[in-house]
Amino acid sequence: MTPRLALVSSVTGAVLVALDGTVLTIAQPTLQRDLGASFAQVQWTSTGYLIAVAALLVFAGRLGDRYGHRRPYALGMLGFGATSAGIGVEADVGWVIGLRVAQGVFGALLQPATLGMLRAAFPPDRLRTPLAVRTAAIGLAAAAGPVAGGALVHAFGWRAVFFLNVGPALVLGALALRGGVPPRRVRVGGLDLPGALLLALTLACLVHALVTRTAPTGVVAAVAAVAFVCHERRTAQPLVPSGVIGSPPVATALGVLTAASAALSGTLFAGTYVLQRDLGLDPLRSALLCLPLAVLMVAAAPLCAVLLRRAGARRTTVAAMTVLAFGVLVLAAATGPLLLGAGFALLGAGFGTVMVAGTHVVVRQAPVESAGVAGGLQQTAMSVGPVSGVAVATTLMDAGPAPLLVLAGLAATGAVAALLLPAGTKHPAPAHPDHPAGPSRIPARR
Repeated sequence: MTPRLALVSSVTGAVLVALDGTVLTIAQPTLQRDLGASFAQVQWTSTGYLIAVAALLVFAGRLGDRYGHRRPYALGMLGFGATSAGIGVEADVGWVIGLRVAQGVFGALLQPATLGMLRAAFPPDRLRTPLAVRTAAIGLAAAAGPVAGGALVHAFGWRAVFFLNVGPALVLGALALRGGVPPRRVRVGGLDLPGALLLALTLACLVHALVTRTAPTGVVAAVAAVAFVCHERRTAQPLVPSGVIGSPPVATALGVLTAASAALSGTLFAGTYVLQRDLGLDPLRSALLCLPLAVLMVAAAPLCAVLLRRAGARRTTVAAMTVLAFGVLVLAAATGPLLLGAGFALLGAGFGTVMVAGTHVVVRQAPVESAGVAGGLQQTAMSVGPVSGVAVATTLMDAGPAPLLVLAGLAATGAVAALLLPAGTKHPAPAHPDHPAGPSRIPARR
């Protein structure tokens, strides 16, 4: 796959998934009325999807490393489009929930491939710009999603937001399948099905416990996590190679991404209630005050590519996490539109920069033959983080500014952790011989 096609495919896949999440939030009240569903059933249209995605992201990345990223991408796109069409014509909320779970499975196949294709197509020293373009596109989708979703629901009903995905997903999936015979790949190890099952159980129970605040599933997640770690240490071919999770920069970047996404999502959840319940603003004015977040997130992505080249990952990420924490503190103290807008702007600038910088470290530092697993871990961090942040905000919602203060502390902790990131742009492990897009500037030994 050419670098240009890999970038287009990566951006489109990431944008479709981002749009799906934002437009569904707008459509849920109408869906509930139209299908006569309970509030709990409507919540499961999101929860079921999140559980399926979180459980399978790393295993899907492993499939891409073993068989090539184009195949999981194509299957994920086609399945995502087909399940979207199925939801759009379904009249029973039970089937809608089931199809959303299936859509989560296909989304899990799709998402790691969007990063794995970039890692395989671009040399390490050229990854900054593609990742910045991808992040900016996600920011635009996040900004446009509520507006597009509201317009579609108002004009055509809730089913239209699902039909929005069908055409692009099916076309790009078909094009990916017709992209020719994939190059022969040397096997990079087994699939480690026991490890995949243990990790899936861990993440599924963790997300369920955080969303529903159910203690028993949290205990199951903890036990499964211990069993997974023990299994990975004993097995000869682990699901997550030691070259990925054993790399201090990768592990640190994953922690920072989790903290950043938790702080952002928790702040947005709490901020929505502050704007509408405490300050008495209507939804439109609330959305306008949040607009600087999306604008600065989009603007920060290309700027981060420059900062990474000039200042390195450590200083860029520490500064961005500090800006993010300061933005949360400003929102905690804000009472007027000027400070609220400034707080959301700081939030967007910090998060947009962290997302590019953290993803760059994860994808660049991981060996190219494990790019899919690295992409799956990055997407897992970006799935678990928001659920954790919303859980914190929900638990402390009636404690005044406490939710935002805790989330600001979480972002500050991420800034401290970012001090462990590499200062410069050290090259990752050499590329696999079947990956010509590895660090080609390193001459071969004679």
